[in-house]
Amino acid sequence: MTMLTCIVDSVGLVLTAGLPPQPPGQGTPSTSPWWAPLVGGLGGALIGGAIAALAAWFSARQLRQSAQEELGHERVRLLNERFATAAGLLGHEEPACQLAGIHAMAGLADDWIERRQTCIDVLSAFLRMPYTTEATTSPPTAEHLTWQANREVRHTVIRAIRDHLQDGLSGSGTSWEGYDFDFTGAVFDGGSFSGARFSGGTVSFSGATFSGGTVDLSATFSGSEVDFTGARFTGGEVDFRDATFSGGKVDFRNAEFSDGEVDFGATFSGGTVNFSATFSGSEVDFTGARFAGSTVYFSGATFSGGKVDFSATFSGGAVEFSEARFTGSRVDFCLAQFSGGTVDLRRPRAWWPRPPEFDDVVGESPPVGLRLPHRGGA
Repeated sequence: MTMLTCIVDSVGLVLTAGLPPQPPGQGTPSTSPWWAPLVGGLGGALIGGAIAALAAWFSARQLRQSAQEELGHERVRLLNERFATAAGLLGHEEPACQLAGIHAMAGLADDWIERRQTCIDVLSAFLRMPYTTEATTSPPTAEHLTWQANREVRHTVIRAIRDHLQDGLSGSGTSWEGYDFDFTGAVFDGGSFSGARFSGGTVSFSGATFSGGTVDLSATFSGSEVDFTGARFTGGEVDFRDATFSGGKVDFRNAEFSDGEVDFGATFSGGTVNFSATFSGSEVDFTGARFAGSTVYFSGATFSGGKVDFSATFSGGAVEFSEARFTGSRVDFCLAQFSGGTVDLRRPRAWWPRPPEFDDVVGESPPVGLRLPHRGGA
């Protein structure tokens, strides 16, 4: 309205300037100026035009919103159809269809950020399905070939998850870092998470069984909660070499290391790792591990069989063995290097009949940070 007032005033000034001057003493005519109707019409036209433009703008805006809503509904409908198709393929009896379903579900997770966690949950649930490992490789019976096909399908799921958790992402380039992965009770007889970055969310291997093949877990755990409680290491090789534990919480409470080989040649530089587990037959190797900042608990652990090699470097953080039982495992610290941090063995629950082994120098004069029980046991 301010602009309209200015226009009306300007038009009035122009029209007034073009009129002849009034004689002296002559009063102002009682009738309206001849240009008043013109100004009124012009003002009305301007107001009407403004109202029409505003109405058109609102109408266009509503049309755009309606079109966007329609496109959004259509997008969700198509994504739901893709989800149903991928889930159907995963549930198919034929391994070839299951492989197609894996790639379809992974691609859908990349495209559908709102339901990405759901797609990841479906892939993780596939690994939790009942599965029996096969120890023999011959003769190549139909049953054995079926097992091999099912094993390849499961390892494909692991690769799909790993690829989406690596720095150099393959395929779409979409990262799944920060999401949850539930492998509770799953059976692993091979597969690789090498290079994966678990930097947020929760990862559960609770109650999982590592029963054969080689499972590569040389990943980065920098902020996740990783749960291995109750996991069973009963065969094959599990490789944590080059893994990094730099934040968050990793829990091996009540895990059982009863057979096979487990290599923990990792870097523990932050966060908390709990190894309150049972070591009863496996070969568990911390050779090359670096304890540089984490708090690592072996509190309440039981070493009753097999071998646990701590040929590691202890340069920071704290490693706690309170209430641990050394009753049968060969626990070897002979090649360990102690240059910082603390390794506390002062309060074991049982130190005999087979206490940890140290080289002669360390045994006679423990370095700063290594705390041993009094002679004669606990």
